[in-house]
Amino acid sequence: MKKFFLSLVLISLITLNSCKKEKTEEQNNTAVESKITADGIKYTIDLNNSIVNWSGSKPTGKHTGTIKFKEGFVTVKDTAITSGRFFIDMNTITVTDLKPEEGKADLENHLKGTAEKDKKDHFFNVKKYPTSDIKITKVVEKDGKTHIYGNLSIKGVTKAVNFPAKISITENEVIINSEKLVLNRTYFNVNYASKSLFADLKDKFINDEIEIQVDVKCHK
Repeated sequence: MKKFFLSLVLISLITLNSCKKEKTEEQNNTAVESKITADGIKYTIDLNNSIVNWSGSKPTGKHTGTIKFKEGFVTVKDTAITSGRFFIDMNTITVTDLKPEEGKADLENHLKGTAEKDKKDHFFNVKKYPTSDIKITKVVEKDGKTHIYGNLSIKGVTKAVNFPAKISITENEVIINSEKLVLNRTYFNVNYASKSLFADLKDKFINDEIEIQVDVKCHK
């Protein structure tokens, strides 16, 4: 009787340990597979080491600044980027060429549209449009350079864009350093002081073209 009882206990322990092992392996497999999509392996943006640089100009000079990302990812298959999407936090627009005593905060609020009520939609109106985003549709080699093609959305308006970029892909990391992309801001309804839209500005206009340059780092 004792032998029979001991046998039952032994079988139960073996079965329990086997179940635990299978469950653990299943959980581990799930964790790994969560990074694998139909497009490839997913790499998530490193928010602390990714940034959007911008510049805008007018007859009397230009301003420069940065904007932070909110979230994003790329997918990689066969050592090439197959897709990706990055969301930009427009509430983080920062001016880098001015000091606080030179009107830095005033210009930042003006760009965000958080200044006086009548200026809320002069530029990016971040309360209504808090995020912009770029969706990568393809990456191709062209004229000896790597070109990223995608759709850029600002203020609810989406336009196709493409730009050259240096891309580094390793087992655990993807780095993208774009060249400067020149945008016509009026295509995205950023119309304030545009001489192409308002004829009576004389020399108080702001150029329609703005430049953006993106540095992105992603990890598995």
